[in-house]
Amino acid sequence: MFAVTAISGRVGGALAKTLLASGHKVRAVVRDEAKGTPWLERGCDVAVADLGDPRPLAAALSGAEGAFILLPPVYDSEPGFPDVLPRIAVVREALYRALPPKVVVLSTIGADAAQPNLLNVLRLLEEALADLPVAVTFLRAAWFMENAEWDIASARDEGVIDSYLQPLDHPVAMVSAADVGRTAAGLLLEDWSGHRVIELETEQRVSPNRIAAAFAKALGREVEARIVPRERWETIFRDQGMRHPEMRMRMLDGFNEGWIDFRDPNAQRRKGRIGIDEAIAKIVSEAG
Repeated sequence: MFAVTAISGRVGGALAKTLLASGHKVRAVVRDEAKGTPWLERGCDVAVADLGDPRPLAAALSGAEGAFILLPPVYDSEPGFPDVLPRIAVVREALYRALPPKVVVLSTIGADAAQPNLLNVLRLLEEALADLPVAVTFLRAAWFMENAEWDIASARDEGVIDSYLQPLDHPVAMVSAADVGRTAAGLLLEDWSGHRVIELETEQRVSPNRIAAAFAKALGREVEARIVPRERWETIFRDQGMRHPEMRMRMLDGFNEGWIDFRDPNAQRRKGRIGIDEAIAKIVSEAG
């Protein structure tokens, strides 16, 4: 039995489906029973727990052969992440109570970056679990290709995608959520000891120009990438409702300036099999 948090999302869902397809049992850890219904119908156990109380989460993780942990994404937080630290504390306490023999934790490229930015939150998660006395894999995934979902309307209607990644020909490590889920499932089935870091990206790095070309191919029309000048970022992000855009801006700076990348000399490296053309084609198809 493997316990899977965030099973309703793309990564957790791909992970669970991979395990089920290979004949393994899955315990779906969900925030409410309604989200568990589709997984109950697939033959999963269902446990209700969230990051507000470590006791239900510990119960959901107890007795499992392995567990997958995904901290909900953080998009808008002030420096120091005071709103997220209590959730990290709940994850830590729940894992220490349950002590599943194997744990795969979704982390991120740039988790080891020293400069303040939005991805520091997953470094804090890694640090919180650094002394967990079981086998732990921190799966550091690259930039998700599915972030391009935000560009579907402008690509389809205007033939342009606005890019915060720049310059436009600068390739960035990316990966699809499906590959992250499949890789995480495979890791749960491995045997290892101690703690390890695994870096995951697709075979070829992807530039904004390459994303535009993938949209052009999927939509059957010309699409070009267009730089969003940095001096406009804060205004745009605040207009979108962000209260603390600085950390997001610094994250983007990290990708653009190269200090967010895979740099751990002790990490193992894995490759995803889905390329940007396939990922964008799926995004466009799902959007209708």
